Amino acid sequence: MYTDLAQEFHRNGHCVCVATVLESKFERDTCLQDEQGLNVLRIKCGDMFNVGLIKKGLSMISLPGIFIRAIDTHFKNMKFDLVVYPTPPITFASVANYIKRRDRCKSYLILRDIFPQNARDLGMMAGGPVFAYFRRKERKLYAVSDHIGCMSKGNVEYVLKHNRGLHQGKLELLPNWKKIGLSIINPDTSIKAKYGLENKFVAIFGGNLGKPQELGFLLELAALYRNHDHIAFLIIGDGTEKQWLKERIRELALSNVHLKERVPTSDYDELVRACDVGLINLNRRFTIPNIPSKTLSYFEAGIPILAAVDPNTDYGDILKEAQAGLCSVTGELDKYRENFEKLYRDRAFRQRLGANGRKYLEQHWTVEQAYKTITRHLVSI
Repeated sequence: MYTDLAQEFHRNGHCVCVATVLESKFERDTCLQDEQGLNVLRIKCGDMFNVGLIKKGLSMISLPGIFIRAIDTHFKNMKFDLVVYPTPPITFASVANYIKRRDRCKSYLILRDIFPQNARDLGMMAGGPVFAYFRRKERKLYAVSDHIGCMSKGNVEYVLKHNRGLHQGKLELLPNWKKIGLSIINPDTSIKAKYGLENKFVAIFGGNLGKPQELGFLLELAALYRNHDHIAFLIIGDGTEKQWLKERIRELALSNVHLKERVPTSDYDELVRACDVGLINLNRRFTIPNIPSKTLSYFEAGIPILAAVDPNTDYGDILKEAQAGLCSVTGELDKYRENFEKLYRDRAFRQRLGANGRKYLEQHWTVEQAYKTITRHLVSI
């Protein structure tokens, strides 16, 4: 999403500088290079992905100082009009504030993860001093930001409810976005054969394999169809729960579940287009509204969505508005199966929902719309 957004700014004639992480595990030094017209500064920092919570936390805490020094070194002669930053992480308040003060520019927070509450929901963080520390960081981030873009109406309401004193005018709706490229006409179904899925009804999940997704519940659904040779569940991704998933699939003897760590991007796009259902899964313990970004790929491909989500998200409302899929609460296996059956048995229904999703994406979730939402506040742009 962020590459698409940066390129959209560039396409509209702006000079764009990108500062992003370069984890230590890649054994490379901080570097600045031109990437498709963007000035991309890759900043060497601690490892943050597929590492333990303590190591990740320490890396997040150290990021602001590292980023400020790198930006001051490589962009010292650049005067910015706008600084845009997403969550995660939430520790960038001092970086955004530094650039705002230095260049007297505007700031825009793209709020995607509400941390640390999401970690607390999943039992990854207790409500002690560590939680309090990151909660202060979160409040400071909101205070520094001139404008805050939220994924859904539920997000806006949640942030206002749990952050007293936060000005309502700061918050606005900024849904996930995508630069639309693929056509939904005549997908290449031969890609199924390449991955051993020829002539099968395939439900695909692509993305992070972690606690937020609670993919154990998806395996419960797959277990109900273990004796249906023509039905397959394809899981593509990496994350902290990958090894557990492998073991669980083996324990349950789920030959109908295909777990792949990664595939080429071109193959993944074709696989999504060739599959029959796109899967969305969220942990039942979440108290915050999450809107999974993988929805974008499913909508673009024109396939219907089968979702199992927590009871606090308004994701189901979005699916209902778009008329693009079926949704149930994680843990309600009977309803999950009922929705799967509706999609499995009615091809015309699937095609109608898939077409609705594509239309909704084109009307509401394009990168052009995200660009306009962010820049309409900024007189100097």
